[in-house]
Amino acid sequence: MKQETPDWPADGAIDLDIHDRPHASSTIEWWYTNGHCIAEDKRRFAYFAAFFRKVIGYDAKTRAARYAHSLTWGIYDLAGQRSAFVSRVDQDAAAEGLRRIRAGLGARDERLNRALAEILERGEVPEPDVVFDGPVVISQHTLDLDFAGDRFRKHGDGSYELQLFDKRRALGCQLRIVPKKQPVRHGDNGVVRGPDDEAMFYYFVPRCEVSGQIFHHGVAHKLSEGQGWYDHEFGSGVVDDPDPVAEAALGKAACEKLQQERRARWQARQIGWNWISAQLSDGSELTYYPEQQIASGKSVGEHALIIEPNGEARRFHDTKLEPTEWWQSAQTFVEYPIRFRLQIPSARLDLDVRAAFADQEVHTLIAKSSFYEGRVEVSGTRAGRALSGVGFLERSGLGLTEDMSGLLQQVDKLVRQRVQALVPEHPELAQAAYLLTTPDKPHYMQGVDVEQYARAHLQPIRTVSDRGGEAWRCYAMQACIEVVGGSSRDFSQWIAVPELLQAGAHILEDVENKARERRGGPAAHLLYGEAQAINSGTAAFFLGAPVLRDGNLSDRQVVALYELYFDGLRAAHAGQALDLDGFVPLMQRAIESDEAAETLVSRVRAVHRLKAGVPAGCLARIGALAGGGSTQQLEALGRFFEDIGLVFKIVDETLERQLCGARITLPVARSMTRLPTAERRWLFEALRAQPQDPAQLARAVTLLESSGAIEACRAEARELSENSWSKLAPLLEDSLAKLTLRAFCIYAADRSAAAVSGSA
Repeated sequence: MKQETPDWPADGAIDLDIHDRPHASSTIEWWYTNGHCIAEDKRRFAYFAAFFRKVIGYDAKTRAARYAHSLTWGIYDLAGQRSAFVSRVDQDAAAEGLRRIRAGLGARDERLNRALAEILERGEVPEPDVVFDGPVVISQHTLDLDFAGDRFRKHGDGSYELQLFDKRRALGCQLRIVPKKQPVRHGDNGVVRGPDDEAMFYYFVPRCEVSGQIFHHGVAHKLSEGQGWYDHEFGSGVVDDPDPVAEAALGKAACEKLQQERRARWQARQIGWNWISAQLSDGSELTYYPEQQIASGKSVGEHALIIEPNGEARRFHDTKLEPTEWWQSAQTFVEYPIRFRLQIPSARLDLDVRAAFADQEVHTLIAKSSFYEGRVEVSGTRAGRALSGVGFLERSGLGLTEDMSGLLQQVDKLVRQRVQALVPEHPELAQAAYLLTTPDKPHYMQGVDVEQYARAHLQPIRTVSDRGGEAWRCYAMQACIEVVGGSSRDFSQWIAVPELLQAGAHILEDVENKARERRGGPAAHLLYGEAQAINSGTAAFFLGAPVLRDGNLSDRQVVALYELYFDGLRAAHAGQALDLDGFVPLMQRAIESDEAAETLVSRVRAVHRLKAGVPAGCLARIGALAGGGSTQQLEALGRFFEDIGLVFKIVDETLERQLCGARITLPVARSMTRLPTAERRWLFEALRAQPQDPAQLARAVTLLESSGAIEACRAEARELSENSWSKLAPLLEDSLAKLTLRAFCIYAADRSAAAVSGSA
């Protein structure tokens, strides 16, 4: 591969005194270190830090480079199996982010771009990213990085100093890092690809001695031993430096074309990777770095090295990496491989690489919406000899979703996993007891045939739930935990609760309506009989109670939570009663009376609010309660999701292109306020007759469209969602959770027919 940067090291040894320094010729550069430490009190910690700078443009007069800087770091508490991360960005990050969005270099989903732009336009950056509270100073003559007080610098004796601290979390470190091996070139004689397909030079020091102290929850832990890793990458590539103002002057069409072309080029360049580093018990180290184009999945490099105890670096080209376990985040809903089998046959190496604990996801807009930086433990064999070790796994750019439809599909996948874990097809005794009774009443299980219980009671619920399709309500609860500052990782099982409620409602509704199909399969009562369907459908309303009880909340909070839970159930049943009774007499009056027609609209809207809005609002309040939200936030989020539930029903009905028997939809009700009397009467009779003639069906749909009823309903949905958001937004801190919630709000009122099947 051709060296494209003039100050890359020539063949031979790396001179750290020279090449650790910042490289002015590089458009992208970062310094990275990680380590594994044991404190004097025997507590085990790990850490990582990445200091990053990138050229984002050039001064129009001097042509001097303009840089963006960022810093991401984390401390891992291995005993507590928790990680805490810090992400910091430049003071002009908001302006730069807004410029990129307006230049067409934002997310694929314009809803996400709009949501982010609303924050950036106010000069704010959404948490967890935090703006540096001081200047970023980088020495050009030695390695001395000062990112507003967080520092990484090299001393004259060849050691490195890492100094990090976050006041809000009382978290940080003061470490001395001493190389114990010579630096090694990674990749193709040192060359790899960067995140935007830049040509990068990459070297690393595979083993260092680490001393100093870790600060965790305000307590300083002096280290008794520690080992670390250090690497440095720098290179050059395409610098996107658009001028949105100048482009806008070209006219809308030309500007949009430029943005589309630029975005296509940018997406084609995006590179993702799984990177593994490990320090092994025999004194050797391993690193594996497969890179691929995100859009195409094509490999652009696969680099595996073993550094022997004597420092000799050996390269291999027959590496096999197989994910054997996956974990899905309850915060971003991204799936990550957290366990691999890594084999290098020519080295007779076979390793199991597994995350020390699952949730080691870093949230930041610096790297899209998240990446995985996980401390791993390693075991296996080399040439028949047992090996163990520790290391890090980084997964960046792969498996992310950049649109709301994709996000809800990921939510749906996680929901099904959680329901399957909570309501197994073949439960153990303890699993059945968890659903059936409470820990202080084990005698309830005496004589119970667990397999019969599962078959007769749980299977109808699983049949409906396993088909998927109810993701947005589950998202609502989790989003409300996060958006008030809580952590949904503490309530990861709760995401199953809204789905159990909805599955139960669907089972019962299908019996009541004599429905033949649900979620793409036969209705439950056709498979299990009406009696069993009614019993299981009702039971589904209560199976979530043990999950909510186990949320580590106070007794007072649990009581409030249960009140909200039953508020939603009462409203939904009342709405279903009104829906079953119907509005045929009122519809008949609406044919002749505009006043009755307006009343009909309000009656149908009330059913939707009770059946869809109030339950969603109660679930939102439950989430906000768990997340520690204020009373004002709880109520605002509850009212917001009441409106969003109504919005979903309105939009769903505008996308329906069939007649639904005597059931009066909102577009039909709205058409009664707009059509002439004769056409009102014809439409009503058509509904009652349930015609099968395509021509007659087409005429009915045409009447709804030509009357303006469908567009009026969609306009109502848009206005309702926007007004509701305007009331909620000032009560929430700017964050990634708020950004996503805003994009969801836009999505709810702006869905296409293709989106409905996965969100009804």
